[in-house]
Amino acid sequence: MLYRLHESAIRALYAEVKNRANASGELLPGTPGTLVKRAGTGHEYWYRSYYPAPRKRSEQFVGTVTNTAAYEAMQSRIALSEWTTKQVAALSKFGYQVADKVIAGVLVELRNRKIFDAGLVVVGALAYLSWLNEYGAATATVKVHHHLELARRQPLKLEMPPAFLATLQATQLPFTELAETSSKKPPTSLKLPGAGLRVDLLAPGHIAGDIVAVPELKWHAQAVPFYGYLLDGSRDAAILAGGHCVPVQLPEVPRMIWYQLYSSTRRGRDVALAESDLVQAATLAALMVEQDGALLRDSYRSAPRELRNAAHSRLPRLERLLAEHPRTRDEFRKLR
Repeated sequence: MLYRLHESAIRALYAEVKNRANASGELLPGTPGTLVKRAGTGHEYWYRSYYPAPRKRSEQFVGTVTNTAAYEAMQSRIALSEWTTKQVAALSKFGYQVADKVIAGVLVELRNRKIFDAGLVVVGALAYLSWLNEYGAATATVKVHHHLELARRQPLKLEMPPAFLATLQATQLPFTELAETSSKKPPTSLKLPGAGLRVDLLAPGHIAGDIVAVPELKWHAQAVPFYGYLLDGSRDAAILAGGHCVPVQLPEVPRMIWYQLYSSTRRGRDVALAESDLVQAATLAALMVEQDGALLRDSYRSAPRELRNAAHSRLPRLERLLAEHPRTRDEFRKLR
């Protein structure tokens, strides 16, 4: 079997964590923290003391000691953050996919600046792993290691557009531009030192690697063919990362299936990546057909011709992968 379902009680816990995150508004960055009192200029003030990143302490101003409303509001937010941290840790032990604290820091900043609400979409391996969580499924999967891929289909609708670089640096981590030394093209990626996290910004484009201006973020994106199709109609979802549950936008599952099949034919000699794309597509298809009762044929008809042709070329291997999922295998056979 390509996947197994978590027990219903565990899926219910994930749903509760997600619902509370959606209702919470801005998320507290970093660890939940504690309230501490500081004196200065003849007055006393409350601050939230927390760790925005591993081994780095910071403080957030809350209000004067006489501002009871601000104090109680922060206490409530800290309590919710503590509860979420405990539940995410439990979900991780039960087999849910949880990204690391560094990715959490980036996602929280993007969420709090309403950039996901404006249309930014999480793509790549993290999107796949997050859909497994959404379906309540566990499987042997690739892990997200030091790479976060974000994409934008069209100009983001932001009231006060934030700079992409400044947004990531607000994590209090030393993100810097990652520029190709052999090219004068503007950078499309940010990177932490050494083997740290890399964040790519992607966008639709006919020629892979072309540079696309993203003026609303004062940044540029790298063009990827058929990303217009992949990103159209993205869905509300959530990502577990660090001690957070972050509401985000993900590509819808049917489009991910056809795009992953296409991607598996464009990996050149990298057989491992091609196989990973294929397994992800097969797993998502099995989940969609067997859990949602959805049919593949409608989404297949609306996919671009090149993606449909790629799917046909992968049918023999898909049939072997779906040997334990006859209903989904038969759906693919009907596409012949």
